[in-house]
Amino acid sequence: MLLLVPTTLVECVPNFSEGRDEAKVDAIVEAMIIPGVYLLDREMDSDHNRCVITLVGEREAIEEAAIRGVGKAAELIDLTHHEGAHPRMGAADVVPFIPIEGVTLEDCVAMARNVGAEIAKRFHIPVYLYEAAATTPERQNLENIRRGQFEGIRDEIATHATRKPDFGESRVHPTAGATVVGARKPLIAYNVFLNTTDVGIARKIAKAVRFSSGGLHFVKAAGFLVRGMAQVSMNLTDFEQTPIHRVFEFVKREAVRYGVVPVSSEIVGLIPKQALEQAAEWFLQVENFDSSLILENRLAAVMSGKMAVGGLRAGVEPFIEQLAAPTATPGGGSAAAASGAMAAGLAGMVATMSRGKKAYAQYESQLSEAIARLTLLREELKCAIDADAESYNLVMKAYKAAKESQDGGRLINAALQEATRVPLGVAEKAVEVEQIATRLRPISNPNMSSDLTTAIALARAALEGALANVDVNLGSIKLDSPEDESFVSQTRTRAAATRAAALKML
Repeated sequence: MLLLVPTTLVECVPNFSEGRDEAKVDAIVEAMIIPGVYLLDREMDSDHNRCVITLVGEREAIEEAAIRGVGKAAELIDLTHHEGAHPRMGAADVVPFIPIEGVTLEDCVAMARNVGAEIAKRFHIPVYLYEAAATTPERQNLENIRRGQFEGIRDEIATHATRKPDFGESRVHPTAGATVVGARKPLIAYNVFLNTTDVGIARKIAKAVRFSSGGLHFVKAAGFLVRGMAQVSMNLTDFEQTPIHRVFEFVKREAVRYGVVPVSSEIVGLIPKQALEQAAEWFLQVENFDSSLILENRLAAVMSGKMAVGGLRAGVEPFIEQLAAPTATPGGGSAAAASGAMAAGLAGMVATMSRGKKAYAQYESQLSEAIARLTLLREELKCAIDADAESYNLVMKAYKAAKESQDGGRLINAALQEATRVPLGVAEKAVEVEQIATRLRPISNPNMSSDLTTAIALARAALEGALANVDVNLGSIKLDSPEDESFVSQTRTRAAATRAAALKML
């Protein structure tokens, strides 16, 4: 059987203010399962009176699924009779979109805005945008938007300018409240239970660990009483920068100050495999650990054709032959993305093989930071290989559709703009890869300097190829509206800034 993988894959993790009535949660989930959308997980918590649903699907389908879930929650959940440990402002409290495959964080921002506007239009529920989709810096943090919860927002939304929603009227839905929609990186909802019923201790530990009060970057935390135990409830918003094992060790150390210890921890929803690999590497202290040492990872890579046992040529040859084929895609944009991904991979290899060695112990934190960032850049650049080809295919489709549409120019311009965003993102990431590789030179094994030289050369090739694609696409956009002119102007400014950043390293 041939398994067809969607060209775009987006995760959506809506949180609903219901964790006690299973029938209501069943109905909400059922409303969201439409063609192209798949349920990965559902979590209900009666103490928090909240459920977390994890969905994944194609871009357009998952937008509609999220909208339907919000509508069903508005039918079934009445916040005027809702109580629970977790703060809430809406029946559908928060709806984040997370890029997985063939989409960028910027794509998810556009999705969040589309969904937010539609929720307000269909259900008369005011919507606020948060995280990467936020329209003001203050709204990047969810806790700022949710302050005062449903009751506080209900009393202030019409009179306080800072409470004005991004979509909809300045009044909450009488029973469904307001909803927050956004775009973000993968988040880990991680809770640690303590061997005490004193929730005050959990709150003190939460204050110490969360970034907003001086703790760890990318950690949000609060203290609750859950299942008869004090719980430090946390959201890890960037596990690559602040890994889960570091958070656990921090909580454990703080707990000792109050004479308590962690007895267990839990994951709410799903956790990226990479986060567990990081924890395994940390606690087991495996020398020169790499995710490819894991049997299932190696097997998946071999079976998908990304790695060949007994010869590297067999793994890379199909892509090279696709480039050589007399077809428009994959082309230079995909090749540029592949060059950038290889650059990130090489630089990451140098950092990984230097970290843990006695000669470079003083650079441990810098090497770890470089590895985490290069891993993310490598994955994003790999996604851009297919994304570039797909965006070009959409341009071709737009030119064909334009022949039968009165709005043909608009269709073509929209497709060209998307086809420009992908290589521009590749160029910006390629510059960052080169910057990191350059910083690695004095803090890594000098015997691997040739690998860094190759990585830098590949990153520069990725930059030049990607910017060439940006220029070609911009030149094809017709300036039919102020929006088109603004897009071209802003893109040229970003491209110039990217090239300037690269020139500083020469």
